Amino acid sequence: MTGPKRVTVFTHQYPEQTHDGVTRLIEVARERGVEVLVPPAEVEKHDIPEGEGVLLGADASEDTDLAMVLGGDGSILAALRAFAGRPVPMFALNFGEIGFLATVERDGLDEGFSRALRGDFDVLALPALTVSTAARDLVAINDLSFHRRQDLRVAELGYSVSGEGMGEVRCDGLVVATPAGSTGYNLANGGPVMAWGVEGFVVSFIAPHTLTARALVVAPDDVLEVVNRSTSEPVDVTTDGRTVCALEPEERVEVHFRDGQALLAQVSGATFYHRLRDKFGRLSR
Repeated sequence: MTGPKRVTVFTHQYPEQTHDGVTRLIEVARERGVEVLVPPAEVEKHDIPEGEGVLLGADASEDTDLAMVLGGDGSILAALRAFAGRPVPMFALNFGEIGFLATVERDGLDEGFSRALRGDFDVLALPALTVSTAARDLVAINDLSFHRRQDLRVAELGYSVSGEGMGEVRCDGLVVATPAGSTGYNLANGGPVMAWGVEGFVVSFIAPHTLTARALVVAPDDVLEVVNRSTSEPVDVTTDGRTVCALEPEERVEVHFRDGQALLAQVSGATFYHRLRDKFGRLSR
């Protein structure tokens, strides 16, 4: 793709780790005539001075050609959600632990900036999960989960697919994951890894109190319904690792798979399998 004219920058919560990177990005962008949009939170974190080619206090809703993230998967996911449904690719430089969604590692900072600003990357469309609760509408790029509260009893969750009841499970929680999120909480539950590009999502369980609870891969057009069977205790609802609201006793919600909701930049020629091997390591002989 052609190089961007405007980029919006995001960083994680440790500015001492990313300040030099943000400063360098602004320098490189200025040399190329690219305007850098800096949201209010980033201005505060990095104390960025006014200057040519920098728009301080820019809102994430402003027009931009590319979003650049210096952070880990949590920061990358937050930016992907912020731009969900918009034609804005996300180019991420890994300043986290695993950085499964990152485009380049932090030791390749200058090369990463150069690639991003000349548009030298492929764009992968990622699906999302959407759900409407009584409290709010939710979007998850990686996963949506329902958790028992630590001070309460195990959750009692029922689930059905396209109107067909699949079971009721006493468990610590239920996780619904996209292919991008299948290597996270779902994998820790023993659920299957789904390659990027596979259409559909997976349902798995956290510490189920039954031998019959098994992970289930659901077709993309099928609707998952989850119901809190408890008559007195809520369960927490989490999107991409953040607790956002509660599923009240006997409340039910529908989860939908939405294709092509977020755009992730990746180095040309990169594959999901290379990323999986690189981030999670090879088996030793």
